[in-house]
Amino acid sequence: MSALTRRTFIRLSVALCLLAAPATASAQVRVIISGGFSAAYRELLPQFEKTTGITVTTTSGGSVGSGPNTIGGQLRRGVAADVVILAREGLSDLIAEQRIVPGSDVDLASSIIGMVVRAGAPKPDISTVENLKQVLLAARSVAVSSSTSGVYLTTTLYQKLGIADQMKAKTTMAGAAAVGRGEAEIGLQQVSEVLPIPGTLFVGTIPSEVQYVTTYAAAVVSGSSQVDAAKRLIAFLSSAEAEGAIAKSGMKPSRR
Repeated sequence: MSALTRRTFIRLSVALCLLAAPATASAQVRVIISGGFSAAYRELLPQFEKTTGITVTTTSGGSVGSGPNTIGGQLRRGVAADVVILAREGLSDLIAEQRIVPGSDVDLASSIIGMVVRAGAPKPDISTVENLKQVLLAARSVAVSSSTSGVYLTTTLYQKLGIADQMKAKTTMAGAAAVGRGEAEIGLQQVSEVLPIPGTLFVGTIPSEVQYVTTYAAAVVSGSSQVDAAKRLIAFLSSAEAEGAIAKSGMKPSRR
């Protein structure tokens, strides 16, 4: 076989191999998300996957805290992720630890604290700070989250209301979902987290004078092999297309 014939044969063989090979798999993005933004995220994700062809796998974790299953805890023990979505307080820690691609963080939405009681229970009046105080004192049990809102409620709000000692024994950090399970009388958590809880009645938000705003943000994790796809997901979640689902979930979109 001549050199020219050999080169022609090799080129033809390579071309045939490329034709027979399967198409390159679409990008796959791994997300770790905290509860506050989850309702809007679940509604938006199918549209993103359908329009981009990017596959997203999702796991969860708390925004703040030192436990191994918080988002920060998972990253510190080597859990692989491309995008994290969590409260700004937790994200700030990850940025300081250089676990986030610089400049990739984007605010998505803000959420405030609301109250739920068991379905069928009387709806308490929490329209004023004094009314809220009396409702809390009268409750046999109160469930809050272990994340940012729960930390605020137990370390700041109770002190502001002068009821820290009375609330200590009857407050659980099991989350407002405990109300739906019949394990607590009252639940306090971000509105976006309490609205979907089955078996509960949404009372309303706590008064603005003692309210706490949690901002949820997304960022690309350092070391990600899917930076471009991760940034596309974040851009979609912070776009005008996402605003309807965000508002529906009880949050205020951060996009201006």
